[in-house]
Amino acid sequence: MKRLLILFFLFNVCSLQVDAQQTRSLSDDIRTVQVIVADDPLLPPVARLGTPVEISFDALTHVYARYIVNVQLCNADWSENDEVFESDYISGFNNRPIEDYENSFNTTVLYTHYSYCFPNEDCRLLLPGNYRVRVYEEEFDSDAEPVLEAFFSLYVPEMSVRMTVSPNTEIDFNQRHQQVSLDVAYGQRRVVDPQRELHTIVMQNRRLDNAVVNLPPNILKANGAEWTHRRELIFDAGAEFHKFEILDIRLNGMNVDRMEWIDEQHHATLFANTPQHNYTYDPDADGAYVIRHSGDEDNATMSEYLFVHFLLQTPKLEGGDVYVAGLWNNGYPDPECVMHYDERLKAYETAVLLKQGYYNYQFRQIDGDGVGRTLRTDGDFYQTENEYITLVYHRPQGARYDALVGFAKAKSSNQ
Repeated sequence: MKRLLILFFLFNVCSLQVDAQQTRSLSDDIRTVQVIVADDPLLPPVARLGTPVEISFDALTHVYARYIVNVQLCNADWSENDEVFESDYISGFNNRPIEDYENSFNTTVLYTHYSYCFPNEDCRLLLPGNYRVRVYEEEFDSDAEPVLEAFFSLYVPEMSVRMTVSPNTEIDFNQRHQQVSLDVAYGQRRVVDPQRELHTIVMQNRRLDNAVVNLPPNILKANGAEWTHRRELIFDAGAEFHKFEILDIRLNGMNVDRMEWIDEQHHATLFANTPQHNYTYDPDADGAYVIRHSGDEDNATMSEYLFVHFLLQTPKLEGGDVYVAGLWNNGYPDPECVMHYDERLKAYETAVLLKQGYYNYQFRQIDGDGVGRTLRTDGDFYQTENEYITLVYHRPQGARYDALVGFAKAKSSNQ
C-alpha cells in the first residue's frame, strides 16, 4: 500500500500554475487543506472580522512534524502588502507552531490531522482584508518552501452591497447565461475617486478562473456606484453539481456503483455520468464538500482515504482537457483531476484520492482562455442555482492597505 501511495503522489503532485489565492497543498504528503469559517465547512472563506477561521490539513503519516504558521496581510489582488508592519495587523505573535494535532484512528491510510484557528491566545488579526497563511515544516524561513498555502478574507460591513442575478442577459434570454448586477452604497466611507479607490471581485460558486476582477462601475452616484447591464458580468450558467457520499467504506453510498479493495487500498467507483441536454433540478452545495463518516464523530481523524473513480460517458470531445472539479480542488485541473479518454469504455476517467464524506463535482473542459467550461460536458442552463459572491475593497488616498468593507452573497433561481 505504501508503495502504491508513493507512486500515486509522484505522478500527481498538484500543479503550481494557478492564481495566487488558491488554497492548496504544496507537498505530496499534505491532503485535504481546508479553510473553515465559524465551524461550517459549507461557508465561503470570507468572515466578519473576529469570527473564528480554522485552517486544517492532513499529513499522510503518524510521525509528528512541527509545523509553523505564518500569516501575511495581502492587497486586494492578493499580492503581498509591504506597506504595513506586522504589528499593524497582528496582536500577539506570528510564526507560531501548530499544537492542535491528532493521529487518525483505525484507518488504512495513516495520517495526522493538524488544525490552527484564528483568533487564538497567541495571535489575533486586527485589520479587514485578505490574509494568506503559509505553513512551514520545522521553522519559518522566507527562503524555505511552505508545505501549503491557505487564503481567507476578513471584512467589516461598512458598505452595503446589493446583488441581483438574472437569466435575462445582454446576449440571450433564458438560455445559457446569467448576469449579475451590483449596487454599492458607501455608507460612512468617503470615496472621492471610485475607479481608483475601489477594488471589486465577483465570483460564481467561489471559482477563480472565471472571476470578474476590478470592473469599473458604469453609474456613479453621490454616495454609491452601480454595475448594471455589463456584458463582463455575464457568466456561463453551468449545470447543477453532481454529488456523491461515502459514509461507510463497506457499503455503496449515494451515487456509488461499487466499493472494492485493490492492492491494499479502498476504491469507490461512481456511476458513470453523461453530458446533459436538458436541465435537471437536483439540490447541491454549489461545489462544496463535508468530511464525515457513518459514525459522525471525530470525523477529522476517523474518516478513511480512498481512491474515487470518476467516469464521463461520451464520445471523445474536441478541445482542451476534460477534468473533474469541485471546491475540494478549488475547481482547478490538477494533474490527478485531469481525465483520460478510454477508447474501450468510450468514457473519460480518472481516480482521485479523497477523504470520506459528501462531495459535489462537475466535469469541465479547459477553453482557450484557461476557463473551465461545462457546455460540452454538463451543459449550460439558465435555471441552474449558482452562488455568487461580491467583495468590495476600499483604499482611500494615503491609506496603506485595502480594507474589505463590503461583502454579499446571492443565489440565482431555478425558476
